Amino acid sequence: MFEDLFRQFWWLLFPLSWFVYGAWQSWLSYRANRETLDLIKTYAQSGREPPPELMARLNKRWHGEADDEDERPRYRRRRERTWYQVVLFGILGAGFAFAAATDIYGAGEAFVIVAFVMLALCAATLVQVLLDRNGPTV
Repeated sequence: MFEDLFRQFWWLLFPLSWFVYGAWQSWLSYRANRETLDLIKTYAQSGREPPPELMARLNKRWHGEADDEDERPRYRRRRERTWYQVVLFGILGAGFAFAAATDIYGAGEAFVIVAFVMLALCAATLVQVLLDRNGPTV
């Protein structure tokens, strides 16, 4: 019974793994914030002013910014769209359109749907790159 359930819903492993990863990242962020606050409390109890770097670190974590320049922020309000994504979605859309036209594996209808989705993503990303006020990134 468990084997049949796994065969039908094997794809649920991917979203579940993302949920577990997100929970782990949230817990790590919570611990880092708690330790920073404990250190600030220690400074306050001793009557000293906490260093500005410590306050800036807490402020960066609160607003979702990176601690270091190499570290990427966990959440962003605006995702950057690049020419790389335009080319990637375009090639994937063309590949699935070819698979639909040649009816590879006898699943032409499914490939048509995927081709439309990929080409729509390509078009939307292209529009966003072209209309970006800061200019496209590479």
